[in-house]
Amino acid sequence: MEPTTIGLRIASSVCVPLVKRLFRQDGPGAGLVERAVRVSGLVSFRGEKRTLSDSDLRKLTGALVERAQRAVGPHDRYREGEHAAVTDAVCRTLYGLGELDMDDVQAVGLGPERFARRLRAQAPDACRELSKDGARFHDRLVDTASVHILHFFTQRSTFVARTLVEQSRRIEEVIGLLDRLPPPQSAADAAFEAEYADSLVKQHSQVTIVGVDFANSPDSWSLDATYLSLGVEFPEGEPDHSADGPVSGTESYGPQPPVPVEHALAGQERVLLRGIAGSGKTTVVQWLAVSTAKQQLPAELNALRGRVPFVLPVRRFSDRDLPLPVEFLSAARHPLSGAEPDAWPLRVLRSGRGLMLIDGIDEAPAERREKIRTELDQLLRQFPGNVWLVTSRPAAVRPNWLAAQGFGEMSLAPMNRDQVARFIRSWHAAAASDVGRDHARLPDYERKLLHSVRLIRELRRLAANPLMCGLICALNRDRNGILPRGRKALYKAALAMLLERRDPEREVDADGIVLDREAKERLLQKLAHWMLLNDRTELDRRTAVEILARFLPAIPSAGEQGTAEELFDHLLHRTGLLRIPAPGSVDFVHRTFQDYLSAKEAVERHDFPFLVNNAHRSDWDEVIRMAVSLARPDECATMIENLVSPRPGLPAAKAKYCKLLAAACLEHATEMSPQTRAIVRQRTRFLVQPDTIESARGLGWIGPIALELLPEPDGTSDHRALLLAATACGIRDDAAIDYLARLRSHRSLAVRAELAAAWRRFDTERYATEIIAHLDPEGLYFTVTDRTELAELRRLGGRERIRVAEQLTPEELVDGLVADRLTHLHLVVYDTRRDLDWLSAFPRLTTLRLGRLVGAVHGVPERVRIERDGVSGKPKP
Repeated sequence: MEPTTIGLRIASSVCVPLVKRLFRQDGPGAGLVERAVRVSGLVSFRGEKRTLSDSDLRKLTGALVERAQRAVGPHDRYREGEHAAVTDAVCRTLYGLGELDMDDVQAVGLGPERFARRLRAQAPDACRELSKDGARFHDRLVDTASVHILHFFTQRSTFVARTLVEQSRRIEEVIGLLDRLPPPQSAADAAFEAEYADSLVKQHSQVTIVGVDFANSPDSWSLDATYLSLGVEFPEGEPDHSADGPVSGTESYGPQPPVPVEHALAGQERVLLRGIAGSGKTTVVQWLAVSTAKQQLPAELNALRGRVPFVLPVRRFSDRDLPLPVEFLSAARHPLSGAEPDAWPLRVLRSGRGLMLIDGIDEAPAERREKIRTELDQLLRQFPGNVWLVTSRPAAVRPNWLAAQGFGEMSLAPMNRDQVARFIRSWHAAAASDVGRDHARLPDYERKLLHSVRLIRELRRLAANPLMCGLICALNRDRNGILPRGRKALYKAALAMLLERRDPEREVDADGIVLDREAKERLLQKLAHWMLLNDRTELDRRTAVEILARFLPAIPSAGEQGTAEELFDHLLHRTGLLRIPAPGSVDFVHRTFQDYLSAKEAVERHDFPFLVNNAHRSDWDEVIRMAVSLARPDECATMIENLVSPRPGLPAAKAKYCKLLAAACLEHATEMSPQTRAIVRQRTRFLVQPDTIESARGLGWIGPIALELLPEPDGTSDHRALLLAATACGIRDDAAIDYLARLRSHRSLAVRAELAAAWRRFDTERYATEIIAHLDPEGLYFTVTDRTELAELRRLGGRERIRVAEQLTPEELVDGLVADRLTHLHLVVYDTRRDLDWLSAFPRLTTLRLGRLVGAVHGVPERVRIERDGVSGKPKP
């Protein structure tokens, strides 16, 4: 628990004097009474023995409000001229202490946040006359005062402290943190911080939605309108097979399902977030920066309130040292660089108020990443207490790369069915504002695409991340609902859409330059290939112009249209594939387009030895796959065979990676001789024989070919069956269902749990029919991650044990769960602002298990035992 999670960042000295006077000063021995005491009987401004008049209470409250206003940051303050109104509102709320129907033990048991809500409920109209800023200040000041009120109860009564040991300890910790807060800001720092926050919102509140750039439409869209909460997965070891750990073997949950990113980040101070190209890493960074700058955060991330975001894209300093704090704004090329007060970033970090967002470790050359880690370690040691989020592609850095620095790891999960559907609806809602020629047909496009994604397996696979889903939406619109199949076809069609049709649809003259699609594509390939050769994801304008000038003589249809400078401007402003991330710099609108175009250039140059010699580099994965899909059959065969052939001097781990990559590339090859496929299978067959659960779950990236390399599952041991199930489940392709069906009757609880937890990765209805319906339910928790799965499980008659990994409403859970069958419920995430009294609808429910990310809960029926992930036999709070 942190002070920022429960109110304003103000020290105890601001609140304690008021709190002491709110309550009676009892004589010696009063705190030794062995019973609870009514809160209304403790206040000093009610009853016959009152020592505080209404006028005194308002005067004290006014002093508290004034001191708090001086102590907090600029984003927490109420408006000028609102002091009297805020004072009245806080005074009315505190007066409600005398009307609370609870005793001191019950109050402390609620915890600060819930107690504050109960207190505000006593005066529901207190903030009616306040501005939005004033109401927020009121609520957060009451939150902070509630911490001190409950602390007073634990200090006043030994009975309270002894009865609620854990709650008392946590409140004591928060008080200690509040007392260690830094001194108030200077006026200059506060003023600049307000300006900086506004500029961050302007800088990062727009996102590019691929393909929504036809006639009369803007090039970017509001982050508020289009942001989609993604799921994250945690690194997994051996699955936790029981409520008490993997000891009894009587219950099983299987692998941890994805949880919403805002829940996963709650309470985390240092996180390494991994994600494949297009998975949404940078969008998460933008959303955190904007939400924190605007102070509009979900309840789970209240700990970020009052922090100062620093967004540092690694591509901006990939060839230099990690910036020092005084260089943060200049390194990020922020518009206010140079305008900040001297050493302002240092003061922010020293006060522990920074939110450091370091985006794209994979965009630094491989040989520089360890240097960045060392420099990051130095910053962490020097400036404790700040919050850090670092992002990277999955294989760019090794597992636990920042574990020694205290970083937890999580990975962005593929979008589930509900998320894909929400994305498609958001995309079409954004497109509806462009008033294009086909505006009236957008609802029809949306309906058909939602239907196609549900029915077409390959399309469902491709739509699993925001980038590819955006491309599919755009192409569906562009091609009147007729979609290409496969990754290569999607990118080819996307480039045609952006390079060939963009200007005609916008009716743009293109500055007098008329280039055909092939010429545009070749010029863009030159830029992408240079960036690949030089380990860059961003280049300066002058270098880009020099590259084009070097190749213009070989492309006469472009050279005769204008100078390299003019052609660069044309590509920048007319293709939709390049952008200016900072003054003087240029990059591709997404790294995946750069990978595709650089692979195409390498193939056309016959640079296959160059590609093979770099295939062991994990950040070249997409380039290699795309090169295979673009190469001619003989070229493709040679490249694949070289990937699986011995290479002197290549370490064993990297040689294994190249062989597995060759296997993964088979599904991308349009034409491949049976002999080459046989060579790949022969040289990789023993590599798809995992001996640990971690290695089994790490083989899914190879794709469906892994199914052909796995041994027969019939008659295997429990442990071997678990490894085979984990490997096949990780493939995320419906082709795996037939293989998994051969494991569905296995008696091993761990195997059944693995199969039950993998439901989200496959077609809902088919998996329910062929796998879920056949699993023995004894001791098994069935995982549901969206409303569709919940409905399917109800269709199957429900189950005794159910794990819910999506934040569903109580109404959805009551309607979706079978009341007369449910006995054990596991809520991985839950909105703790809502009571759990709805559980009374399930008469057979005996056990409620809560995820680690779920806070204190209330309203649980007395008959229901409460457990928590990682804790055995925890009594109900």
